[in-house]
Amino acid sequence: MLRLAMRRLPTSSGVPTAARARVRQLRLTTPLTYGAAPCLNRLLCTTRRLRSQFEPLRPPSPSSLGAPRVARSFHRTRKWGRRFLIMSALFGAVYVADRQLYASGMARSFNTFGLGLLVAADYKLNFRPHPLPIIGNAGGIPELHRRNAERLFDLLRHNGGLYLKIGQAVAMQSAVMPPEFQKMFSRMFDDAPQDEWEDVERVIRDDFGGKSVEEVFGVSFAGIEGKGVMEKIARASASVAQVHWARLPDGREVAIKIQKPEIAKQIGWDLWSFKVVTWVYTKWFDLPLYSMVPYISERLMLETDFENEAKNSETMRALINDEPSLRGRVYVPPVYHELSSKRVLTTEWIEGVRLWDKDAMTGPWYGGHGKASAGVHGQKLDSPNMDAIRDGLRENPYDQKLKPERMEWKGRNGKGGLGLSTKEVMTTMVDLFAAQIFKWGVVHCDPHPGNIFIRRLPNGKPELVLIDHGLYVYMSDKFRREYGVFWKSLMTFDNKKIVEITKEWGIKAADLFASATLLRPYEGGDKEFHKMLENMDDKTASERSFEMQQRMKQGIREVLADEDKWPKELIFIGRNMRIVQGNNQYLGSPVNRVKMMGEWASRSLFEDRNLPLRDRVINVWRHLLFRVVLSLTDIAFYFFKMRQWLGQGGGMEDEVEARMKSVAKEFGVELQHDVFEG
Repeated sequence: MLRLAMRRLPTSSGVPTAARARVRQLRLTTPLTYGAAPCLNRLLCTTRRLRSQFEPLRPPSPSSLGAPRVARSFHRTRKWGRRFLIMSALFGAVYVADRQLYASGMARSFNTFGLGLLVAADYKLNFRPHPLPIIGNAGGIPELHRRNAERLFDLLRHNGGLYLKIGQAVAMQSAVMPPEFQKMFSRMFDDAPQDEWEDVERVIRDDFGGKSVEEVFGVSFAGIEGKGVMEKIARASASVAQVHWARLPDGREVAIKIQKPEIAKQIGWDLWSFKVVTWVYTKWFDLPLYSMVPYISERLMLETDFENEAKNSETMRALINDEPSLRGRVYVPPVYHELSSKRVLTTEWIEGVRLWDKDAMTGPWYGGHGKASAGVHGQKLDSPNMDAIRDGLRENPYDQKLKPERMEWKGRNGKGGLGLSTKEVMTTMVDLFAAQIFKWGVVHCDPHPGNIFIRRLPNGKPELVLIDHGLYVYMSDKFRREYGVFWKSLMTFDNKKIVEITKEWGIKAADLFASATLLRPYEGGDKEFHKMLENMDDKTASERSFEMQQRMKQGIREVLADEDKWPKELIFIGRNMRIVQGNNQYLGSPVNRVKMMGEWASRSLFEDRNLPLRDRVINVWRHLLFRVVLSLTDIAFYFFKMRQWLGQGGGMEDEVEARMKSVAKEFGVELQHDVFEG
């Protein structure tokens, strides 16, 4: 290459002859190896670069590489990688097993624990008259209640199932809950989402030995002649079950209540979570709540057993039919046991108006003189046009609107109603539930408006239909009589007897418990709680609210002072009375509920055949005197009724509500009893 470069250099290039001679000398004396001599000029450097481009690659010698080093093994990375894969596989397996075996029961429980601890910590830190610096909220206690009500509402709605039942129970207990909770939880009465038809079929197959829906109920979804029909879309959906309409081959129209398949898988985990969270709150907030958990859990467990619901329904049906004052006024649909199981309950289909539909209940009757609404006293419903229904199914097997609506009584303009009196409706309702509590000791504990239908009898009177018999309380004879005496004593201000009975039940705060029972301020007693309100004028509103709620907490402790003696039935009896009171207020307070309850309490004491004859005779005389006392309450009732007619105020129930709210507000509690509105 050097020779070639020299050959190409022209003599006229300006390169000195001495330099050319020096290059020739280097070519002759220097080995042609890369880097063997320094670059003498730019031409030589260029020549070497050209040469290096064409020289073959030579590997370095072993000595030039230095001493060998140990290869990196990455033990820690591989160890944590294996752990990550194992834990991922484990959590994945648990997640799949939880979804398949427990319908995400474990995940729901963990969500409950996490949120429960968050809420508890929030209250521990921020339930104080003055917010903490930095972490405190300027909204104070109301904002504390609002955000935690929102958190709990989202949890209960997301979890569904029994959690919705708990939310509905919270919505009714306004006596011990802040208003922010009441406003949030009142939305719990909305219909729950319904399950897919495939889930319904699976439940029926499991409970009826593998038989299909068509085989069990004799229906056809393809319009086969001689078969019945059934709607695949539920007519109603609640937290535990959903209800489908069907017409059997023999012409009976039935309501098929089918439990949601996830309930059986979730209930164990849900009740366990309920127990754990209640135990934590009992210890953390020093409230005697945990002793109620076993009884409440037992009631909730029974509510998911439809065989138990069928038994309750038949028991109530028999009691009503044996009671002359209620026979013909109240109806319980019969259960078809051959079509029922532990998770499927088939009863007579009820055509009627829900209690919350005041317009339909009181609107003018266009059904004809001397005629009744469909199905009264269990009469067979008029047959729909089955040929047209079957033809429609043949053309469109997915048609799900099969049941006739039977709205002729609304008239051509659709604005008619049953033409009933709200006073007669509420009289029947109060009579029914007072008889359950004071006479029979068998109490339906979920009488909200969705579980009560109203129909019109041929004489223009109302017929009340009671459904959903899952949640019941059975009172002992001893406790039933004590409760009757207690209620009667409330009406006559027999404070000595009230204290005696409440002491027997392990209750110290007799006045507070009396007010909670009456659902109005109790005017007798020593007014111990009113005395506690003295000397509070010098405190700020926030400090007063904080101290009052602390005292209410103490009041709850005193009501539940002796957990072993405290009758657990009071939990659900109080719920029953609270809902009945809400129903009366919703309809405009048409009846004197307190007086009617007192009359039933007194009557039950002399009509009780288990008492000795001498005691019954004494109770008859006391009942006559008691009725004289009760007649005085009519003066107040009609006074408020007159004001209501004149547009000067609400009815007696509204006035009682206002007074109860006023007293409760002094204790730091704002009652919200309008949970049925809307």
